[in-house]
Amino acid sequence: MPTPDLIHRRQQFAAGAADSLPMLFGAAPFAVIYGTLAMTGGLSWPAALAMSLLVFAGASQFIAVSLIASGAGLPVIAFTTFVVNVRHALYSATLREHVAHLGARWRVPLAFGLTDETFAIVQRHYAEPGPATHRHWYYLGSCVAMYVNWAAWTAVGVWIGRSVAGLEELGLEFAMAATFTAIVAPLLKKRPAVAAAIAAGVVALLAHPLPYKLGLMLAALAGVAVGAWVEHLATGAEERA
Repeated sequence: MPTPDLIHRRQQFAAGAADSLPMLFGAAPFAVIYGTLAMTGGLSWPAALAMSLLVFAGASQFIAVSLIASGAGLPVIAFTTFVVNVRHALYSATLREHVAHLGARWRVPLAFGLTDETFAIVQRHYAEPGPATHRHWYYLGSCVAMYVNWAAWTAVGVWIGRSVAGLEELGLEFAMAATFTAIVAPLLKKRPAVAAAIAAGVVALLAHPLPYKLGLMLAALAGVAVGAWVEHLATGAEERA
């Protein structure tokens, strides 16, 4: 018979997967759109699937597909996706105290599976009162659920992209802009975030003529710099008050 310890682990894993269910429904259409755009953007179906399996970062995958379709070089693609994913360093720093006691065999896969959705679920779970025993199994449950969901719906999008002729003429690339708008808009609640978005938007428009999507990198850097500056000003004002 399963031991109480094993039962607790299974319960934590199942709870993490179950609490991620609303996020699974939200991520599914984006995964389908990515798979479809990857096909119309020139990627082979194995490459499109491999990106979801090995990269597993929705925003970076969308940007990478756009850059590949525009003929950007590997250094540009690597740097741009790196800038986009810098936020994950903040996620990791926030969760560090909860996973620091785990060995590398746990921390490495948990770091790989850390997405925006999983961070939101897991951070709330760690903040709840109670013993911390086996809470990393809850974390793992969310990671596995999100990973399988993203890979499966990517496959659906790839199938659509390969099966339906003429998709490249339907302007599906607009779905990428709509996707990022839907992700970013709810986050624009505080001044640093609003300032960062405005700065990035202005720089992106001014630098749009630059080759290899360099304007995108400049916009990302400008957004980060302005957001950090406004946050610094706000913090200083609070300390002086």
